[in-house]
Amino acid sequence: MQQQSLHRFLTDYFNSNECTIVEETPAYLSVQLTPELDKLIMNRPFYWHYLERTGGTPNPMQVTFITDTKQCPEEIKGEKIHFGSPRLHQLFSTAKTLGGYIRIYENMKVNGNQSQPLHPWLCLNMKISYCSDRKKELILSLGINLIHGQIVPQFFDKLKNLSLSPKLPDYCFTLTPFIQIESGINRLFKVVETYAENEDDRWAMEAKQRWQEDLNLLESFYEELAEKPESYVLEKQALEELYSPYIEISIINGGMFYLETQVFEA
Repeated sequence: MQQQSLHRFLTDYFNSNECTIVEETPAYLSVQLTPELDKLIMNRPFYWHYLERTGGTPNPMQVTFITDTKQCPEEIKGEKIHFGSPRLHQLFSTAKTLGGYIRIYENMKVNGNQSQPLHPWLCLNMKISYCSDRKKELILSLGINLIHGQIVPQFFDKLKNLSLSPKLPDYCFTLTPFIQIESGINRLFKVVETYAENEDDRWAMEAKQRWQEDLNLLESFYEELAEKPESYVLEKQALEELYSPYIEISIINGGMFYLETQVFEA
């Protein structure tokens, strides 16, 4: 399930940055980058510097990302990407730079004799990081209707079949939210916090077990000393910093979506 969330993120990321998805299966996707995104993520500064000096024709790269190595055919060559990989962290970081917040409208075709109200939906794509000496990450997409408060999981998936536009369509108007954006963000954070707290805590228990094993080993090195030296204190503190489990919740990006839809079916 985590890899499916990752695959959806990649698809949304490249589509939103106007890249062409050349080929896609549940196990991988091949993407034709734009010049702007090639400059941003492919680390080819000398190529682009030379091109700008000579006035040559840009030739941005086509890349393949493998999200499911077990299902991917052997003949497909590409970059394996998973939660915790440097490439994914890079894409998360650039997603914040490129589009941390958007405002989008459902593209309605309305008869000029009537007007169509659009409901305000706040969407947040959020990341839960389970951290210790190892790291596990999970992406959640949540939406909340700022009129009546319905919260919808996997919200971004609900939008895929809708026609969306950055421009308010003719003869449409937006409804004023009853719920303030700050309050909506807080409600979504509480949902994510509850989700994280209810997850299986085996990862934390295993981290504490590894912590105790290394702590026992440290104690054995210094057990014959009546007074522990400063190095013991520093090493013990380092073990605590390394193994102590904690959870981080962060926003990848978000936006306001003004939609005809008042509610989404569960």
